[in-house]
Amino acid sequence: MKRFFVHTIVILITSITINLKFGYAQTDDNKLKLSGTFTTDQRLLLKDDNDWAWNETRLSLKLDKKVTDNSKFHSDIWLRNIGLPNVLMSSDLYNKGIVDPYNLEIREAYVHVIGFVSDKMDLTIGRQRIVWGTADKLNPTDNLNPLDMEDILDFGRRRGSDALNLKYYLNNDYSMQAVFLPFFQPANLPAGIFANSLNPEMSFPEGLTIVGLSDTVLMPDYNLKKSSTAAFKFKGYAGGTDFSISYVWGIDGLPFNTRNELIPVTNPIVGIHVNSEVSFFRNHIIGADIATGIGGMGFWAEAALYLPTEDIHTITDMSAIIPNMIQDQAVLDKNKPYLKYIIGGDYFLPDGSYFNLQYMHGFVHERGSENLNDYFFMQYEKGFLNEKLKVAPIGGGFIVSDWKQLSNNYALVYMPSIKYQSSVNSDITLFTVLFDGKGENMFAKLKNFNMFILKFSYSF
Repeated sequence: MKRFFVHTIVILITSITINLKFGYAQTDDNKLKLSGTFTTDQRLLLKDDNDWAWNETRLSLKLDKKVTDNSKFHSDIWLRNIGLPNVLMSSDLYNKGIVDPYNLEIREAYVHVIGFVSDKMDLTIGRQRIVWGTADKLNPTDNLNPLDMEDILDFGRRRGSDALNLKYYLNNDYSMQAVFLPFFQPANLPAGIFANSLNPEMSFPEGLTIVGLSDTVLMPDYNLKKSSTAAFKFKGYAGGTDFSISYVWGIDGLPFNTRNELIPVTNPIVGIHVNSEVSFFRNHIIGADIATGIGGMGFWAEAALYLPTEDIHTITDMSAIIPNMIQDQAVLDKNKPYLKYIIGGDYFLPDGSYFNLQYMHGFVHERGSENLNDYFFMQYEKGFLNEKLKVAPIGGGFIVSDWKQLSNNYALVYMPSIKYQSSVNSDITLFTVLFDGKGENMFAKLKNFNMFILKFSYSF
């Protein structure tokens, strides 16, 4: 099936190119333009055996076509070899998708119409990445596209969504935007060695040993009422400051564990099997952001107030072990909204080096005011050899999940790097990623996955 999709894309691109070449005369402005990036990302663990942690070779193909004077087409397609061979039995050797895993992904494919209905209105329709927020990569107000958490170290990555996107320009400084997403897309969770980084610890009565797990995902019904998302945004510029106010009526892409059923297992060993249900819930999200510059320094801030539309509980049914034993734990209270926010800034020093600092309250997967941790991110980068060589001796973050018991509730991520730009369109980067910490914070769970990363990128 994947091979069919790859062949289809190749035939489609070829057909479009032939039609554009021979169908009618083309000017330089309206020719189909092909660009892209070739990237390889290789990671190995800093342990005795140096196990391979990540293998990705990605070809990102971008197609752009100015169809008319007021409309254009854009697409971004990923062709990837990702992962390592997962051969478990001899029959797997006959499956090329297992021996040499690869996939195809349409990240974006849309048409943008300028002057739709009115000269002051633009329409974008199709699969698109709608970026909201002013902070660097981590944006609490960026809630329209589903999270792409495949690579937990690629902060802020999201997938494209099929959407109707209308923007009305009041004047050069002010605009209004309305977005409608007809159906719900859940987040995709971390892959490979990061797969369990978001899984919460399950706590059950002492003496019970978990010997099996299974779960059921309860997706929203695919109709306009249950699975659609609507959003509005007012954006402006005044006094040297960009600002916006936004509202999203949408479904959280990360599910909640809403039910656990404990079933005793006596053969071959004594323990319990846990059947779980996970569900998705809707929020009202009110957001605001600003960005400005003062004395050569850039500053930004944004915040999002989350208002759950219903109470969320986790029911644990242990009646198969202890008669009538059912626990009901409140997870979120619809009457208790919670606020995520981030503030930060950056500055180019007189010697040309770059400094970036951000403080964030509440990571993308954290919900509820009592569960929001504090994150401090910092980067310092210095260029050499006419900026061809860039060294970042300081990079990473410090996370606190409980200030009162800091020594047992923290995480440290240290990511120094060296980047060399061998030509205008190619570069190679070396990273070392070191994790440390204690407690239940997501990054503290990665302390056994210190790694070395080699990335090479070529644009065309």
